Amino acid sequence: MVRRPVAWVTALVLLAEAIGVALLNWFLGVVVDRQDMSLAGLDSDTMAVSSKIGGLVFGLYFVACAVSALLVGVRDRAPGLVGRVLLISAAVVHALLGAFTVGLVGWGAFVFMMVVLGLIVFTLLAYDRREAGPADAAPPGGGGDGEGLRREDGAGQGAGQGGAVDLGKDAGDGRHGDGRHGDGRHGDGGTTVVPPPAPSPS
Repeated sequence: MVRRPVAWVTALVLLAEAIGVALLNWFLGVVVDRQDMSLAGLDSDTMAVSSKIGGLVFGLYFVACAVSALLVGVRDRAPGLVGRVLLISAAVVHALLGAFTVGLVGWGAFVFMMVVLGLIVFTLLAYDRREAGPADAAPPGGGGDGEGLRREDGAGQGAGQGGAVDLGKDAGDGRHGDGRHGDGRHGDGGTTVVPPPAPSPS
């Protein structure tokens, strides 16, 4: 299956993005601090600290997304609730960044963002939480066949029991018939000749 390698690649790309975003914001903060620049009257120290904090926050966010994708690839199963939320939010962020970077950076950055977006979406769709495992998956119509087999087995058992009863009845009938028709001991006793009584003297 290609879904595990894709999940690993997604984790590596997100980890690289986390490092890149953190370093970029840290570099911008250092530049603002050294150049003593100001924007709309904001203090340069405040801008530098904000840029560094933002870089760390976004870096940790992408690291968490990378860890979620890595766990998906290692476990080879769908992410949990937290991991799914992180990956979905990462997909939304990359879609928005792709739309913004077209005019600011160029089509190269847009293509990169769309590639990362595709990796994240594929990772989410390839692992369906509702998919059943091989042991849990029942073949189509398996329940009906099993019920049919159980019914047939039950019918066979009933037929066997009925047949035994019928055989018993037949055997009993044979035994009774033998008794009635005098076949054997009963027959011999019924055909014994008894001599007539002697006449009395007159």
